[in-house]
Amino acid sequence: MSQLNRRQVTGALAATAAATGLGYRPARAQTPLVLKFSHVVTQDAPKGKAALKFKELAEKYSNGAVKVEIYANSSLYKDKEELDALQLGSVHLLAPSIAKFGPLGIKEFDVFDLPFLFINAEKADKLFQSPVMAELNGKLESTGVKPLAYWNNGNHVYTCNKPLIKPDDFQGLKMRIQGSKVLDAVARQLGAIPQVIGFGELYQALQTGVVDGEDNVPSNILTQKFYEVQKHLTVSYHGRLHYSLIASKKFWDGLSPELRKPLDQAVKESTEFFDATAATDNIEALDKIKSLGKIQFHVLTPEEKKEWIAKLMPVHKDMEKRFGKPFIDKIYAAAGFVPPNT
Repeated sequence: MSQLNRRQVTGALAATAAATGLGYRPARAQTPLVLKFSHVVTQDAPKGKAALKFKELAEKYSNGAVKVEIYANSSLYKDKEELDALQLGSVHLLAPSIAKFGPLGIKEFDVFDLPFLFINAEKADKLFQSPVMAELNGKLESTGVKPLAYWNNGNHVYTCNKPLIKPDDFQGLKMRIQGSKVLDAVARQLGAIPQVIGFGELYQALQTGVVDGEDNVPSNILTQKFYEVQKHLTVSYHGRLHYSLIASKKFWDGLSPELRKPLDQAVKESTEFFDATAATDNIEALDKIKSLGKIQFHVLTPEEKKEWIAKLMPVHKDMEKRFGKPFIDKIYAAAGFVPPNT
C-alpha cells in the first residue's frame, strides 16, 4: 500500500474540507484530519485491539494525513449515546453490536439474533457477504450511517448466579439483553425477565443483583471481569456477536479519493485482523476464565442442546410476523440454516 506524499496530503485535506465543511486552510497543511473512534470495550478485547490496528494502519497509509483518536471502554459515549453522536457528527467511527441498530428504525438487523441461526463462523461470514446484506446496508445508509465492515466476534455463552443447564432453569430470572426484539422474545420464551442494560453498566448490574445473568462472548466476559460477579457459566453457543464498523455517511462519502484509499485499506486489513484475533481470543478467554476458578463451568451436552433448540425454535416462527417469512427464508438460505423438523 503506497503512502501519500506531502503534496497529496495538502490536496486531500483541502478536498475533504470542501466536502465535509471542516474548514481546512492551506497555510496549515501539516494539520492532520482527526478521526474520533469511540467504542465500549477495553483496549485488550478483540474490538479494542482492532481499533488500535485501524489507527496504526490509517496513520501509516495516509503518511500522517489522518490521526485517529481512540476512546475505549465507554470513555466518550455509552451504548445509548454513541449512534446519536455519530449522526450529529460528534464522533466519526463506531463499532457497535448490530443489535443496536433497532432504534434507527431498521428492525431487520434483529434477525441475526435468532437463536442457533449460525452453525459456524464460515456460515456466518457467508451470510454477511450475501446479497441480502446489500439491502440492509442500503437501509442503514438511508439513516445517515455508513457500514464499512462487519466484525465477527464469535459465539455467545451465558453467565448467571445459578446453573443454566435446562431451559426451565431460566424461569423467573432477570436476564440482561441488548435492545433487540428477538433477544427480548428469546428471554421470554425461556421464562426469564428481559432487562435492557448498557454494556458499560453491566458489571454493576450483575454485582448488585439488578440482573441475575447475561450472555456474551468469552473475551468480553474476561476483559470486563464479569466472572467476578457471576457464579456459573454455560457454554451454550446459542448465538453470535457481530459488530459493524460504521461512520457518518456524509462524512465518509465526503472524504477525498486520496484519503479514502488509505482508509479503505485500513478498514480491510483491520477487519481481517479482528476476525483472526477474535477467533483466538475467545478460545483463550474461555480457558483463562476456567483456570481462575471463580466461576463454575457447564458445557451443554448434545442432548441438552437439543432441548434448548426445541425450546427456542418457536421464536423463529413468531418472528415471521415481525420480519415476514420471505425475508427470514432468505436469511436461512444465506446462512445455510435448516430449521429442525422441516
